[in-house]
Amino acid sequence: MNEKEKLRQEQLINIEKPEIQESFHHCTRLTTRLRTMTLDDPDYRSVIEELIPGFPKSSTLIPPVNCDHGDGIRVGENTYINYNCTFLDGGYITIGNHVLIGPGCFFLTAQHPLDYMERRKPIETSHPITIGDDTWLGGNVTVLPGVNIGCRCIIGAGSVVTKDIPDDSIAVGNPAHVIRKLNNARE
Repeated sequence: MNEKEKLRQEQLINIEKPEIQESFHHCTRLTTRLRTMTLDDPDYRSVIEELIPGFPKSSTLIPPVNCDHGDGIRVGENTYINYNCTFLDGGYITIGNHVLIGPGCFFLTAQHPLDYMERRKPIETSHPITIGDDTWLGGNVTVLPGVNIGCRCIIGAGSVVTKDIPDDSIAVGNPAHVIRKLNNARE
């Protein structure tokens, strides 16, 4: 198993390994190109699809964007990701269909050792993040490693999501907590 496979399996890796460094550099080259583009730029779609393989044509990501690898981001259909979002995608970040993501959101899968001597080493692990279908994250929401946000949720602007949020919930605050359940029943 190579270092990236280990990372995606939530194992500890050495971030100085050549395959990890090359992935960082490839991603940096593409995100740097995106900083000078708009949605109307003729190269926009090809750069997005190279950065995030399988990025749906029905979805939109407004540059600028920052990420570690790009290939750890999975986006569903008809999803809208606004300006200045950051994806630390050592672990998979899975975003469902019809999701709205406000500007300046952070998705942080990276986790460092708790022991300070271990933190001095170039090692880390990652824990996946999942955002369910039809969820809306307001601006400047931060989602921490290993968090699952259910379907049809609303996460208030500026919230820091440290724990799972169940389906059909409104959550706000730091740390985010559910303040209300939504009645999303359809006839």
